[in-house]
Amino acid sequence: MDDDQLAGIADTLYSTSLDDFVAVRAAAAKAAAAGDKALGAAVLKLPKPSVAAWAVNMLARDKPDVLAGLADLGHRMQAAQADLDAAALRGLARERRTLLAAAVDTARTVSTDHGRTISGAMATDVEETLRALTADPGAAGAVRSGLLLKALAADGVNAVDLDGATAVPGATAPAGVSSASRAEPAVDEPADTEPLQKRPTPEPAKAPARTKPRLEAVRQTPRAASAPALDRAKESLAGASAEEARTAQLAADLLEQSERSRATVADLETETGQLRSRLKAAEEQLAAERKALAAGAAEAKQAARAAAKAERTAMLAQERVLRLGNTRD
Repeated sequence: MDDDQLAGIADTLYSTSLDDFVAVRAAAAKAAAAGDKALGAAVLKLPKPSVAAWAVNMLARDKPDVLAGLADLGHRMQAAQADLDAAALRGLARERRTLLAAAVDTARTVSTDHGRTISGAMATDVEETLRALTADPGAAGAVRSGLLLKALAADGVNAVDLDGATAVPGATAPAGVSSASRAEPAVDEPADTEPLQKRPTPEPAKAPARTKPRLEAVRQTPRAASAPALDRAKESLAGASAEEARTAQLAADLLEQSERSRATVADLETETGQLRSRLKAAEEQLAAERKALAAGAAEAKQAARAAAKAERTAMLAQERVLRLGNTRD
């Protein structure tokens, strides 16, 4: 089986309407099996994407510049994180909120153009997937491939779970980025962050000659101890800077989560108000119907009594007619 052929078929398949996916997959598998049965079987096994993943795929195909902008923002955020630049991270987090909101709106529009309306829950999954794009290079490759199968999520600490994320596994690696380049660049660390035990041991200072003044010998002693103390201070500063950057990123993420929760609460409050209005109207209609039912039942009883009375009157009249007729005879 040719993997390139499978990737090409998948690229076409995952650009189709979600409602037509199964039918298009079956036709593609049948056509592929005519020349290669293994390829046809592989095509038939390509999974149908979730609604949120399909919406992101449509965004990747119709509006790639939107994802490119988010990917660029992700690179800048990762660079700020590496530089321990807390101020830059806070500014980039605000920029990300703006870009994500605009990207989700665009995804809604693109999805509608392709025949599917995205619900609020699906829009949330789309937003989480796009946020993962900005947080992880592997996630960026999966999202921008257009072959996404499921929504992604980033916790800001661990790598994004990309197991089974795309139809073609190779699509999870961003173009031009190797696994080695995604590793932490140890060679870029400042020289003063090197562990003390790896540094060459300084040669012990020679004992001062007896002819030198005692003050000079005493003055040389603290100078030998100043380097380790400075190293420890620098290490402490680096640790504090890293903690500041980490907490700044965490605060930005929590702020975003708070804003999403606030928007969700507002939507639910609006929906609750609408449901209460509908419930009140239904209760008023129910009370009116019950009142009408009671009135109708009373009228029905009265009509039944009148009918029974009329029936008795008719029977008496009939008996009288019969009696009068017999008397005349």
